[in-house]
Amino acid sequence: MKISILLPYKENFSPNYAGAVSLFVNDITKKSIYKDSTFIFGNMFYKKTLSKNYINLSLKKKFYQSASKEYVDSFLNYEKNSNSDIIEIHNRPNYVKFIKKDFKNKIILYFHNDPLTMNGSKTKIDRLYLLNSIDKIIFNSNWSKNRFFSDLSNKKLLSQKTTVCFQSAPSTKIDFKKKEKIISFIGKLNSAKGYDIFGETITKILDRYNNWKAIVIGDEPREKLTYKHKNLKIEGFKSNKFILNYLKKVSISVVCSRWNEPFGRTSLEAASRGSAVIISNKGGLPETAEDAIILKKLTGKELFRVIEQLINNKEKLLQIQKKNYINFKFNHSFIANIIDTIRKQYDSNRNINILNFENSILKILHITNFNDRFNGRLHYNTGRRLNNGFIRSGHNVLTISDRDIVNKGKGIIDLKGTRTLQNSIIESFNNFKPDCLILGHADAVSNITLDYLKTKKPDLKISQWFLDPLGKYGPDHLKNTNRILDKNKFMDATFLTTDPKSLSINLKNSYFIPNPCDHSFETLKNYEKDCINDVFFAMSHGVHRGGLKKGKFDDRETFINKLIKKNQDIKFDIYGMNEVQPIWGEDFFNKISNSSMGLNLSRGKPVKYYSSDRMAQLLGNGLLTFIHEKTFFRDFLSSKEMIFYKDIDDLSYKLAKYKKDKKQRIKISKNGKIAYFKYFNSTIVSDYIVKRTMGFKTKNKYLWEK
Repeated sequence: MKISILLPYKENFSPNYAGAVSLFVNDITKKSIYKDSTFIFGNMFYKKTLSKNYINLSLKKKFYQSASKEYVDSFLNYEKNSNSDIIEIHNRPNYVKFIKKDFKNKIILYFHNDPLTMNGSKTKIDRLYLLNSIDKIIFNSNWSKNRFFSDLSNKKLLSQKTTVCFQSAPSTKIDFKKKEKIISFIGKLNSAKGYDIFGETITKILDRYNNWKAIVIGDEPREKLTYKHKNLKIEGFKSNKFILNYLKKVSISVVCSRWNEPFGRTSLEAASRGSAVIISNKGGLPETAEDAIILKKLTGKELFRVIEQLINNKEKLLQIQKKNYINFKFNHSFIANIIDTIRKQYDSNRNINILNFENSILKILHITNFNDRFNGRLHYNTGRRLNNGFIRSGHNVLTISDRDIVNKGKGIIDLKGTRTLQNSIIESFNNFKPDCLILGHADAVSNITLDYLKTKKPDLKISQWFLDPLGKYGPDHLKNTNRILDKNKFMDATFLTTDPKSLSINLKNSYFIPNPCDHSFETLKNYEKDCINDVFFAMSHGVHRGGLKKGKFDDRETFINKLIKKNQDIKFDIYGMNEVQPIWGEDFFNKISNSSMGLNLSRGKPVKYYSSDRMAQLLGNGLLTFIHEKTFFRDFLSSKEMIFYKDIDDLSYKLAKYKKDKKQRIKISKNGKIAYFKYFNSTIVSDYIVKRTMGFKTKNKYLWEK
């Protein structure tokens, strides 16, 4: 279920200056069962945000339109493509009428302030409109709810659309022996918050009890109330993290507001940290901590009396501190569960375990080189194997062959064809609206395009798969490294045919995948026939080039020529070197069908788990396959399924051995094909890519993750 949360215009969502609404939204989202499909929208100037779920809406202010209207319009532009199941509006009832016109799904409105003081809910007509127009109204206190219904009749019937959900604070362990003789005041330093009452009182307390200290956290540029004492420390504005940590050592916390606090986050947090909380009987403050001391009169004299009583009665002070701490229940998980219970009423998939999407059917946009322009010569490639797997799993797959589009798009207006590709991707994306985008060697896809797609659909998952060697001592190391890192910041997952832990680069969320075989591609069973050749090996100087290129050298040529010289009794069938052209398409299968054994030899030094897709073609077609032991494929397949060699001498010995031992050769070849298809077929590998990309939990076991 997709959820979009709209914060009030200019609500600060940065770690150091976050407002109360932002803190509440961030804390609850992190604990929600819908956290991975929830996005928070706002508008602020700070770049650093409380969470990665946040999307900052940019505005182009128009002199004839209110900023709030433009803010909501900007949000709705996202929603046209996101199509969230629920929009949750925080503390701005006047946004409802704008959103309701364009949004047909569920709307939940949260009140963090007095409804009778806010545009969009001041009048009786406003509030009746809200009750009739949206699906749920959530108040942060019973006091706020009662204010909403103050002049409405039939309150019982009307209140069925409303509920109360308090704010929250994180749970933590408190050591009461570490409590210090500190009295706190946290909040705006103005008379509405009662700071003048606190300031005048605390200086008298500190004069009489000079072994006690006081701390004030907050600011107020509009009202100057200045109080000084050697034991009074004015900290100014501090982050919520700092406040929560400091409250662990505070013994007494004062919240003496004059105005009707709709709830009172400060007293809630102080109670959660085991402070003795002193509050005024205003608004929703009494609902924040059931064991708080409520001032009988909101005067300096009464506040002095209560503080002094706690200072002089250590037993009572500790008793109240512990009661506040023990009876505190409004932690983030508790409140998130209340809100998620409300959300579940509107979840069309609520009978499904939302933490396990193992059988979800997705719309996948798969962008890779499908080689259409080569008229079938390069049909048998990994991109098509994976694509077959996505489809066999039941997914709806739209393919884009990036290099074909670039090739056809070249012209006077678009010299490289890349602009044509970006336009094609964006148009396909807008028409198809995929759940995930999977890239395979799609170097021509620009980061600007990916950024645009994520902006249009913030919950879009993006991953990439990469087959070329990335080892430090392999070919094109720097070039391939730059290719894989280029789009890394947009990737939810990266899949490599090399062990990521063996590389010198650090890729976030990177996973190994084996080269997949496919039931419709690897159809031969060479172990069932008498082959005219012993060993098959094929290479090329460039897949797209199609033929040998003069002056191009591959270090494998030296190895193969030495191997042939050492083994005069073995009949080799070699392509792509020694002036023998590489082979493709159906010609490849005709040639490979004539050999009983195959050599899987990759460029460069062996790297853990790296192999080209030749491995899938050899094992998948039933050839006895030889591979260097330093690739560590013995982690997956045994010597009963493929042959591992140490060096050229060891390889020569084993080639001669299995040429003679036909019975063992057939047995191992057959076992190799069966094992490879069992563990590394395209359906399994593509399923793994989808699950890791989407972050889905699964009961499936993948051999390479053991």
